[in-house]
Amino acid sequence: MTRPAIPLAGVIGNPVGHSLSPGLHGHWLRRYGIRGHYVPLQVGEDDLAQVIRALPRMGFVGANVTIPHKRAVLDIADQASDRAILMGAANTLTFLEDGRILADNTDAHGFLANLRQEAPDWDPSRGPACVLGAGGAARAVIAALLEAGVPEVILTNRTRPKAEALRADLGTRVRVLDWVQAGNAVDEAETVVNTTSLGMEGQPELRVPLDGLRPGKLVTDIVYAPLRTRLLRVAEDEGCTTVDGLGMLLHQAVPGFERWFGKRPEVDREARDAVLK
Repeated sequence: MTRPAIPLAGVIGNPVGHSLSPGLHGHWLRRYGIRGHYVPLQVGEDDLAQVIRALPRMGFVGANVTIPHKRAVLDIADQASDRAILMGAANTLTFLEDGRILADNTDAHGFLANLRQEAPDWDPSRGPACVLGAGGAARAVIAALLEAGVPEVILTNRTRPKAEALRADLGTRVRVLDWVQAGNAVDEAETVVNTTSLGMEGQPELRVPLDGLRPGKLVTDIVYAPLRTRLLRVAEDEGCTTVDGLGMLLHQAVPGFERWFGKRPEVDREARDAVLK
């Protein structure tokens, strides 16, 4: 299979109209003068395998994958990266010239790259990290924090069994606390991460005691609508370093764009503005 003269990529989901990825990739394609296109692809679960296998024959070189297909694509791909296997989900597909489909997960990369860019003085080894929530995003965040050198992750979730399952997969450097003790986790941690949907537009606020926030701590929220959640506003008022969640979305897209279009894109103010229009 030869590489198409005008490569195509897209984002697969159901629904997919809310995705910010077409705006981001379209910005990068224009910025670097690359002949290519990136489009939203709304695909139902019953059609997923057939659509993915047809995409390379239509000129597609890759695709991002979002809800609800991130787990299912692992069974469709011919090969999966260690990161995707660890996460149990993939968000990036690359269609290789030999016909194979490679699945990867770049969420951990995106999370860590965002912190490194927006909080360059952050020292993960200073102390424990508190992670609120135990969904798919939490798995990527915890893996990234452990890789970065955080000595311990204190994990708390509204349902404890989900947190315990994550601990079983990710190791003894993860310690689980009940949700009612989330305030204690915030107090003990040097890095605080919200991976829940609480605080997102249309969702209830994150009602966790924040008395333990103080200057020197890093606080980040993977929610990016709104950009400044209540958690980040309170953390700012307490003198913490804060990082919003939009950068994670931008940075997780970098590896895929580079593989598909041959150019490593830059995450900067222009890229942020492109997806916020």
